[in-house]
Amino acid sequence: MIKASLLLIGTIFSLTGNICCANDAITVVANTQDRSIYLNRQEVRNLFMGGAQHYGLHAIVLPPNNQTRVLFNTKVIGLTEARIQSYWAQMRFTGRKRAPHEEISESSVLEYLKNNKGAVGYLPAGITIPEQLTVIYSNI
Repeated sequence: MIKASLLLIGTIFSLTGNICCANDAITVVANTQDRSIYLNRQEVRNLFMGGAQHYGLHAIVLPPNNQTRVLFNTKVIGLTEARIQSYWAQMRFTGRKRAPHEEISESSVLEYLKNNKGAVGYLPAGITIPEQLTVIYSNI
């Protein structure tokens, strides 16, 4: 009886963990003619933190309170929102870099991406990506 209960609890936790992880997936999408581009996590991090501009791409982000942004920051960038805001404040103050363009929602990111060559943004995995956009990173 106890073994069966423990097995059931373990199975529930396992399934819950898988559901959680599936919902935490992020896809990075770009408006580029080069369909062969695929960046690794570090290259995506550098792109969104104002580092080297790969392939002439420029980053688009969501507002700080957006759940997709929170996931992207923790899963891909590896920093909290407070650390990222502090970094960009320092970059603005010293005049070295400008923070990425910010859009208000996932749907506005998609519209911006479709209408701006070289734009790159992140979206929750599972969202329908228009044909003219290219997936350049996914943490699935």
